[in-house]
Amino acid sequence: LHEFLNVGKGISDDIARRFPVYALDFTDGVIGNNKAIGKYITTMIFLYFACLLPSIAFGSLNDENTRGAIDVQKTIVGQCIGGLLYALFSGQPLVVLLTTAPLALYINVIRGICDDYNLDFSAFYAWIGLWNSFFLVMYSLFNFSLLMKLFKRSTEEIIALFISITFVLDAFKGIIKVFKKYYYHGRTGDSYLEKARANAIPSLGINTTFLMNSSVSRSMSLENQTGTHDVHYGRETAVLSLMLMLGTLWLGHTLYQFKKSPYLHARVREILSDCALPISVLTFSVVGSYIFKEIEMSKFNYNPSESLFVLAPVQSLSIGSVMSAMGLGFLLSMLFFIEQNIVASLTNAPENRLVKGTAYHWDLLLVALINTGLSVFGLPWIHAAFPHSPMHVRALAYVEERVENGHIYETIVSVKETRLTSLVANFLVGLSLLLLPFPLQWIPKPVLYGLFLYIALTSIDGNQLFERVALLLKEQTAYPPTHYIRRVPQRKIHYFTGLQVLQLLILCGFGMSPLPYMKMIFPLIMIGMIPIRY
Repeated sequence: LHEFLNVGKGISDDIARRFPVYALDFTDGVIGNNKAIGKYITTMIFLYFACLLPSIAFGSLNDENTRGAIDVQKTIVGQCIGGLLYALFSGQPLVVLLTTAPLALYINVIRGICDDYNLDFSAFYAWIGLWNSFFLVMYSLFNFSLLMKLFKRSTEEIIALFISITFVLDAFKGIIKVFKKYYYHGRTGDSYLEKARANAIPSLGINTTFLMNSSVSRSMSLENQTGTHDVHYGRETAVLSLMLMLGTLWLGHTLYQFKKSPYLHARVREILSDCALPISVLTFSVVGSYIFKEIEMSKFNYNPSESLFVLAPVQSLSIGSVMSAMGLGFLLSMLFFIEQNIVASLTNAPENRLVKGTAYHWDLLLVALINTGLSVFGLPWIHAAFPHSPMHVRALAYVEERVENGHIYETIVSVKETRLTSLVANFLVGLSLLLLPFPLQWIPKPVLYGLFLYIALTSIDGNQLFERVALLLKEQTAYPPTHYIRRVPQRKIHYFTGLQVLQLLILCGFGMSPLPYMKMIFPLIMIGMIPIRY
């Protein structure tokens, strides 16, 4: 209790720990021995795409959910500003801030509440964000991050796997929408053509195929010109979308694993592995938008905002509405608190061998201040993102491989702890506003879905919960020679794994519920997992 009542002690300790090495965050790997400029460049490229593409994807989703109140343009601006501020002033600059799927769910629910009760969306959104920031400031001042000691590795594994599952579901929801829009409508169109062909008058000697194709083309052309119906009735669009999604996943994961292959030079393999994400996205964007340019693809909406920085009319809400925003802000602060600290904990994991220290309390305060500004200007909120933050560490790491009993293990030897990669990547995200609408609209939505699958697949690499679930499908002779399998009876391993899976299912039940209001309380479900662990 004394630790929590010692106001500001955690923040002052964090600053005292990190400030002496602040200058080194800009010079390590650039000046002196052990330069790592090549690794920095590949990491900047990876991080740029890892920040930009989710911003486009979630910005497009927010644009649909809020009817243009928060769009792709605002999402990119918020990412640039928040990312730059965090990279400059955070205690752990390897943590990556992004807007995420849970935040998109919250924004969607807020829009629904505003519609139900006739509230001004921008004002209500701003008040929820301000209350969220207020609670986060209180958490940081009263050292609430010390509570994260109660979150053991098992809880972190559950939440990490939950986030990976949400990425997979977002990808499949997107591709299902594409099939509903194009494939099944295409079936209707095909049956219509068949019926028309059967009823044609062959005795007149008219080329009915040419006639119907030309009439359908003129019909679709007219619909596109008038704007009354922009659906392309073609199954080829749905099939190509599926190929682009799976192709992006396949190429990205193949290149990511290429560092383990015996081909080419080790440095070339490392570069290809670090650049797996941008290479796969660019390759299949060219395939979808250029090679198959005659096939209409689903692209994100772009409606340029007249002004990106308009203060929300916070004074327009009644006292009752402001108080109701406080309740929603508290639930949102629970999500921020858990996500920020767990992602920071995964980033600072002992196996990553970071040496410059942690700053949980200061970083939480900084996130609160950043989101205060984002809230009043109607920009999307951001917090520490998984798996982008551990992947950022992995991209800056020097790794060695060792073989035990025929199994290859990778061990991180050291990590270049720098602010430069995040600074440059977020600056480039800001410059990407100049690339709207083209060429960024050349990136088809299915490629973004493939990006989600790639992130989900790479994030489970090293997740012990996933590895133990996989043990259930393996022969005992094929079990890896890891220490806990050698020392712990199998019955206990499977019992512990079963409890984790049960908690994961409960978390998924609330976080992915079709009922909007149930989605908002799943941060409380995360906190409820603590006593289960003990």
